[in-house]
Amino acid sequence: MSFVQFSKVSLAFGDRDILKDVSVNLATGTKAALTGANGAGKSTLIKIMAGITEPDSGERITQKDTRIAYLPQSGLVHSGCTLREEADKAFAWGYDIQARADAIGDALKSSPENSDKLAEEHAELIAKLDESGWYRRAVLAEQVLLGLGFSREDFSKRTEAFSGGWQMRIALAKALMCGPDILLLDEPTNYLDIEARNWLEKFLSEFHGGFLLVSHDRYFLDHTINEVYELFNGTLKRYPGNFTHYEEVRKVELNTLIASYEQQQQEITKLEDFIRRFGYKATKAAQAQERQKQLDKLLENKIEIPESLKKIRFTFPEAPHSGQIVLTLDKICKTYDGTFNVINNLDMVIEKNERIVVAGRNGAGKSTLLRIIAGADKDYSGEVRLGSGVSVGYFSQDSAEKIKGSESILDRLESHAPLELIPKLRDMLGAFLFRGDDVYKSIDVLSGGEKSRIALLELLLRPVNLLVLDEPTNHLDMHSKDVLLDALKDFCGTVIFVSHDRGFIESLATRVLELHPGTFRVFPGDYKYYMQRLEDEAAGTVGASSFGGGTAGAAVTAGTRSSSEKASGAEKDTSSAVKLSWEEQKKANAERRKIEREVQNLEEQIEAAEAKKAELENQMANPAVYSDGVKSREVQKKINDISLELEKLNSAWEEAAEKLD
Repeated sequence: MSFVQFSKVSLAFGDRDILKDVSVNLATGTKAALTGANGAGKSTLIKIMAGITEPDSGERITQKDTRIAYLPQSGLVHSGCTLREEADKAFAWGYDIQARADAIGDALKSSPENSDKLAEEHAELIAKLDESGWYRRAVLAEQVLLGLGFSREDFSKRTEAFSGGWQMRIALAKALMCGPDILLLDEPTNYLDIEARNWLEKFLSEFHGGFLLVSHDRYFLDHTINEVYELFNGTLKRYPGNFTHYEEVRKVELNTLIASYEQQQQEITKLEDFIRRFGYKATKAAQAQERQKQLDKLLENKIEIPESLKKIRFTFPEAPHSGQIVLTLDKICKTYDGTFNVINNLDMVIEKNERIVVAGRNGAGKSTLLRIIAGADKDYSGEVRLGSGVSVGYFSQDSAEKIKGSESILDRLESHAPLELIPKLRDMLGAFLFRGDDVYKSIDVLSGGEKSRIALLELLLRPVNLLVLDEPTNHLDMHSKDVLLDALKDFCGTVIFVSHDRGFIESLATRVLELHPGTFRVFPGDYKYYMQRLEDEAAGTVGASSFGGGTAGAAVTAGTRSSSEKASGAEKDTSSAVKLSWEEQKKANAERRKIEREVQNLEEQIEAAEAKKAELENQMANPAVYSDGVKSREVQKKINDISLELEKLNSAWEEAAEKLD
């Protein structure tokens, strides 16, 4: 069994202990995540494991011939050859073995007296190549590159032609292809779209070696790992189970610690307040000095808790009132070369309070569509009509370029924030990874990722009712994503977004717009329904719904039955008098399961709508509402809208349920 073992590893930067007597063993079959707050030392620990950084003390023991592959967060650039040639460098170990085998072959010809020993070594080398899949390296390289989103046309491109994100995909591909026994991956999903993440998830689930990875994607972690190592205050602790289980266990474990932390914070605040008020008064000098000693003692033994457990919530400024129809897209077409429409005759109506995720592979036009909706791209045909009273807030990765100036982060945000949110700014900045003295950093010294977080925060401080968000979770850690997600769930407006974080999408989206170059489809359910629909289509258990964007130019929702589904229903009716064949029975069972899922999805939507209606009816019983004509009319309008929605949902449920009878 291959392994790499670390015993009592310690490392300090100045007077700060990054690692204190850390011990861990990574072996074949290890499927582990490394977690901890930003700056806890995760990347440093992985570099030590990879043999790149030397610790101050401790041992690193590696089983003989154990091959370790390491992927850093960023900074790798490839040049000087084609993508296919660069990928082939991942198999350098095999070329070395082949060269040794060839040299032995030549030696056997020239020195037959040593033939037994040389022949044995030669056989071992050839067997090693056979077992490793060396002779299938071209096929493996193609599978990995395609899985990570490269096209076959990319194989002949020069590597220097690829952007920074694609450069890291090349590095990830090489790490996966090199036949490692242990994989060390630092934020491997940072530059991957959701399709590539799904492929990597499947690759790791079938990987026979061991791996340790850092990721801020909870869904990805839950589906790839079975143990978590938490790095906290320089110490490392193991938790068995997936990431969600780790969070649940950790919460329970730290309940007492959090209570002690909060009590200590209150004591510190009281002491600091006393010292600040009376420290310079002669009559109180003795008491102030005593309080200072108490404070120093508390600070020496200050309790720390992980940032992820400090629950920070914020709410958006109240969204301005808008009509029920928020946005209408009428025959939107977009071309870059004058001949092919990336977006073709896209029609869609978006209503108030919807959360629309735009899905599709890279190059399908997702970011382009968001730019068109936000008014940042005027070069298209068709019409974008905003509803009555709609105000748009737009965030893209380019937003960081507009963040300029010499003022501090805190000063900038205070100048943009509504008065009622100014007291909450420090907490909001902390949630977006600006903690302590970071808030006093000058804007012009911030990195691109830091400016991107500032741009997102500035947008969230504006009173708008339509948010258009292109990859809002980039540059956020898991805790920051949770804070953003909670705020968006509570947001009283409409959200249209693109994201590569599946957990974030599943928690937020209520409808899916799927784009392919030149075509589109609209799915009426949430993201889980959408993914299940795609699986059913791929398995052939349900017909693919029609695409919009052709000559007809009309979007057809995934809820519309295709001709193949209607034919399947007709066959089911006519075959009731005769015994179904095994194949027909299998198809009928699959169709029934599909309808059962549809019924369940509708029941969940009905339950949520009824709960919302009950909540609004309770509001109408509130004197502050029913005595205010404007407020009561607004609430009654919402109740009427939900009643209409419930009628549609119940009708759809009855139609679906009848199919099960």
